[in-house]
Amino acid sequence: MQDSPFPRPLVVGIDVGGTKTHLRASAGDDPIADHVRPSSGWRPHDAVAAADWLCALLGEALPAGVRPSSVAVGAHACETPRQCEEIRSVLQERLDVPCLVVGDAELLVPAAGLDKGVGLVAGTGSVAVGRRPDGTLVQVGGWGAVLGDEGGAAGLVREAARAVWAAHDRGEAPDPLAEGLMSAFGVSEVPALGAALESATDVSAEWGRHAPVVFEAAASGSRIAGEVIAEGGRSLASLVVRLAGRGVPVDDVVVSGGTVLSQPALHDALLASLAILVPGARLRPSRVPPVEGAVALARSLA
Repeated sequence: MQDSPFPRPLVVGIDVGGTKTHLRASAGDDPIADHVRPSSGWRPHDAVAAADWLCALLGEALPAGVRPSSVAVGAHACETPRQCEEIRSVLQERLDVPCLVVGDAELLVPAAGLDKGVGLVAGTGSVAVGRRPDGTLVQVGGWGAVLGDEGGAAGLVREAARAVWAAHDRGEAPDPLAEGLMSAFGVSEVPALGAALESATDVSAEWGRHAPVVFEAAASGSRIAGEVIAEGGRSLASLVVRLAGRGVPVDDVVVSGGTVLSQPALHDALLASLAILVPGARLRPSRVPPVEGAVALARSLA
């Protein structure tokens, strides 16, 4: 790549999500590229492969032969500072420009125009991240659908199934939540839900896609579904509590993710729990694409 022909530094931000990747490049206020492609082939646990993938993305998205002045990446499944640093090191060696690689949830705070706070994601899964005043990254949650991800779509379905089984054990007749789950998983009785859930080959995706059943059941009057959603909101707020306990400023909580932003019942449950558990914390729904946070970080490097 040749140096940028633009009069101001060409900064590139990249948001590598679980399903799609968004690259945005600008020189000052002038947009240079806005490119979206599938995230297929992204291998964050192989630093060399990840850096090669990012370089190929830059090659297809930027004007021919142009080298950026700085690159910042928010990467799905980049789970530890060490893993992100390994990718950053290889990428910077390849490009010979300042680079930064962070987990994708870290893009939320800078995307909101803030320099501190919590990034809270509740989509298929859930995770919360923030930095202490000394810059140390702290991440909580994000432990996957089988053991964690409370408040995310897959976690809500898991907890809904557990609640339905408990009601069955108490001798209660199936309610709208039980009926909805049985229909969604194609079984005829509550006990059969166990085998249906365990047969999933991609647990997060296959459980998570049935989350609307929980919200539909609550709207139909299911007390159990309402309790599952309320507990999901408390679980998300508890992630913020954990960050506060580890020294992360939590005055602002920037929340993103298709589940919490598209389901008012979960958003309201989170808001109510935050008011109790973290008084004074401001919940800020993400209003701009996370890639804007990557662009802001790239500008800080330029």
